Amino acid sequence: MQDELHAAGHLEFQVLAVAIDNNVEAIRGFAENITFPVLIDADHLLTELYAISNVPTVLLIDEDDRIAMPNWSAYGTDTFSEFTGVSADRQHDRIRRWVREGDAGISSEDARAAVGDLTPEEEAARLHFRLAVALQQRGDADGADRHFDQAAALAPQDWTIRRAMMPLRGEDPFGQGFLDIYQDWRANGSPYHGLMGY
Repeated sequence: MQDELHAAGHLEFQVLAVAIDNNVEAIRGFAENITFPVLIDADHLLTELYAISNVPTVLLIDEDDRIAMPNWSAYGTDTFSEFTGVSADRQHDRIRRWVREGDAGISSEDARAAVGDLTPEEEAARLHFRLAVALQQRGDADGADRHFDQAAALAPQDWTIRRAMMPLRGEDPFGQGFLDIYQDWRANGSPYHGLMGY
C-alpha cells in the first residue's frame, strides 16, 4: 500500500511497524524484505502510550501528530479473515481515502472518545509483565513465572500481555494455547481498547 500510494504521488504516507517482541532475530527475519521501518518495542511502551490491548492494531497519525484514527484492529491481508470476519480490502480502502482525501471515516471528537484509558488492573498487569521479562533475562525463571501469572490474572483479555508471554514461556503463540485465549476473549465479549472491524 505504501508503494502504491507513493507511486500515486502521496509521498507523505509512511508505514511504521512496531513489533512488541523480545526476539530481535525473529523480527529481523520477518522484516527482511519489508520496505518500511520495523521498530521493536520489547518493553511495550507503545502499547501503554496508546492503550493497545490487541494485535494487530493500526493507528493513523497525521502530519501534525494528531491521531486521525485511533486503535483499530486492521489487517494487511485476508489471511485471517475467516477467523476474524474482517475484510482487509475494506480497511485498505479506508486508509487510501484518508491519504487521498484526508477523511479517516471518523470525526475528531469520536476519535478522541474511542479509546478509554487502561484500567488500574491493566496498568498493574503491564508492570508485572515487565518485571517478569526482567527476571527472566536475569535467569530467575520462578520469579518470572510468578509475575507472568499475575499479569495474566490482572488482564486476562489483553493479548499484548497474554500472547506476548507465550513464546517467553516456551509456548507456541499460534498453537492451542492461543486458540484457548481467543475463545475466552470471544466468550467475554471481545474486549478491545479501540475500534473493532471499523
